[in-house]
Amino acid sequence: MDIEVQSGTPKANIFTFRSVTGAILLFLLACVFFYSAYSKIYSDNAFDNFQWTFIDLGISSQLAAGIIARLMIGLEVSLGLLLLAHIYLKQFTYKAVLLLLAAFTVYLLVVIFKQGNTGNCGCFGDKLAMKPLAAIIKNLVMMAVTVLLIYIYPVKPYKFQEYFMMPIAMLGLTIPFLINNIDVSTAPVPYKKAIDLSLLYKYSPAPQVDLAKGKHIIAFMSLTCPHCKKAAYLLQIIHREHPELPVFMVLDGADTFKKSFFEETHAEQVPHLLYYHTDDFVKMAGMDGVPAIYWIYNSNIEYKSKNAYYQLDPKFMEQWVSGK
Repeated sequence: MDIEVQSGTPKANIFTFRSVTGAILLFLLACVFFYSAYSKIYSDNAFDNFQWTFIDLGISSQLAAGIIARLMIGLEVSLGLLLLAHIYLKQFTYKAVLLLLAAFTVYLLVVIFKQGNTGNCGCFGDKLAMKPLAAIIKNLVMMAVTVLLIYIYPVKPYKFQEYFMMPIAMLGLTIPFLINNIDVSTAPVPYKKAIDLSLLYKYSPAPQVDLAKGKHIIAFMSLTCPHCKKAAYLLQIIHREHPELPVFMVLDGADTFKKSFFEETHAEQVPHLLYYHTDDFVKMAGMDGVPAIYWIYNSNIEYKSKNAYYQLDPKFMEQWVSGK
């Protein structure tokens, strides 16, 4: 009888250790999802960069990319809530966590393939800068923790949780839409005005393409302007996915800022001109500040991306170029 009691005690201790360890790991896993969602949705800069990753993956509409981005962030919130509520952990939630992390990892591998292991992957927005490779390692650790939880913390489904699952999931999915409203005004605004592009050809070097003829989307930017850097970052994504679109950047600023500008924007491959003549630059760009992004047809501005990068939409750019 004494032997049976002694052999049973370790089993009870092991069960307690697993329960406590599993609960802690599950809580930490949920917190990572919550922090990841928070870091992207509460910063316009971080959210924009995350949204544009879907344009980089082939989505040709700012509106569609914005919806998908909010849904992905909503999935993080939903999974965090489902983990904390212990909703169908082994039957659904753990599997959904692994699937989402695998999808993020595949995307990060694509980023490394296209751009190398540089810059901030945006996994934690602007709160915690992380290179793509580091983010992949983070995802693999989270996947390993999830697999461990499957074995040490397979909580049995409790009563009536099927009635809680859908409201909790829907709450998580709608939170990003409530916090960060969708801007549906992604079309450029009419802006009828002539522009003297001959100023670009007064000096050497000059653009290799005749920007005064045909249709061109020309972005006048400063190398030190943060909004210009955001616009350039989006333009390099659009140029890579839609090389047929006639995009051109005119960049004003000293050579000392050129390296940091391109390191941050990855926009070296976008057709551009480093323009060192500020007075003529202002004559073309106008007095409203930069970035000044004009949709020009035969030296006449037809449209302006008034809200800069928010009105750089591949959908409308393609329609304008094709005349539809």
